[in-house]
Amino acid sequence: MLSRSKVLHNPAEYRLFFHASFEITVLPGKYIHYTVRLQKACALFRLSSRSALHNQGRHLVPGEILGNCAAAQKCRVTSLDAVKRKIKSLQEQADGAEDRAERLQKELLAHRKARDQAEGEVASLNRRIQLVEEELDRAQERLATALTKLEEAEKAADESERGMKVIENRAMKDEEKMELQEIQLKEAKHIAEEADRKYEEVARKLVIIEGDLERTEERAELSEGKCSELEEELKTVTNNLKSLEAQAEKYSQKEDKYEEEIKVLTDKLKEAETRAEFAERSVAKLEKTIDDLEDELYAQKLKYKAISEELDHALNDMTSM
Repeated sequence: MLSRSKVLHNPAEYRLFFHASFEITVLPGKYIHYTVRLQKACALFRLSSRSALHNQGRHLVPGEILGNCAAAQKCRVTSLDAVKRKIKSLQEQADGAEDRAERLQKELLAHRKARDQAEGEVASLNRRIQLVEEELDRAQERLATALTKLEEAEKAADESERGMKVIENRAMKDEEKMELQEIQLKEAKHIAEEADRKYEEVARKLVIIEGDLERTEERAELSEGKCSELEEELKTVTNNLKSLEAQAEKYSQKEDKYEEEIKVLTDKLKEAETRAEFAERSVAKLEKTIDDLEDELYAQKLKYKAISEELDHALNDMTSM
C-alpha cells in the first residue's frame, strides 16, 4: 500500500494506486477474500491533489477534477475486472489444487495402504520363505537320510542278490544231485531186486545142497558104522581110514565155514536193501562164493565118490580074502 505523503501527478499513478489498494487473501483449499478500499483511496487522492496544488501555487479547475475522477473511475472498473478475473483464475487454481490435493491425498492413502499391504505381504513372504527354507533344510536332511538308507538298501539288495545267486546255484546243484541220487536209487532198487532174486535162487540152491549134504552125512554115518564094524578086519586100511577121517573132519570144518559164509552172505544181502550201492559187488561176491561152493561141493562129491569106491574095493578085497 502507498504512503499518504506520496503525491500522484498522472493517471498511471492513479491506476497504480487503485490497483495497489486492493488486498487479496488466498487461503489454500478454503476461499478467496479481498477488500477494496475505495473510500480510503479517494480520500488519499483528495489529500494528495490538494497537497500537490498547494505546493505548486495553483488550484485545479472543476474540469480537471472531473477528468481526473473519470479516469480514476475507468481505471477502477478495469482493475476490478482484472481482479475478478484474477480471483476467478486463482479460485479455479485453488479448486484444481484442492482436487489435486484430495486426489493426491487419496493416492497417498492408497499408496500407504498398498505399501502397508506390500510390507505385510513382504513380511508374510519372508516368513513363508523362512518356513520354506526350514522345510527345505528338513527335506534335504530327509533326502540325505533317504539317500543313505537307499545306498544301504542297494548294498543289502546286492548282498541279497549275490546270496540268492549262491542259493540258486546250490539249489541247482542239489537238484542235479537229487536227480543223480534218484537215478542211483532206481539203479540200487533194480540191483536190490536182482540181489533178492539171486538170493532166492541161492537159497533154493542152498536148500538143495543142504539136502545133498544131509544125504551125504547119512551115507557117511552108515559108512562110518560099517567101518567101525570092520575095524578089526580093515587094519590093513587103517591109514586110509584115518586119511578119510581127516578128510571128513576137514570137510566138516569146510561145511561149517560154508554155513558161516552163507550167514555172512545173508547178512550182506540184508544190508544190500539199505546200501544199494554195494549190492552189485556183494552179489558178485556172493555169486563167486556160490560158484566156489558149488565147485567145492562138486569136488567133495568126487572125493566122496572116490572114497566110497575105495571102501567098496577094500570091502570087496576083504570079502574075497
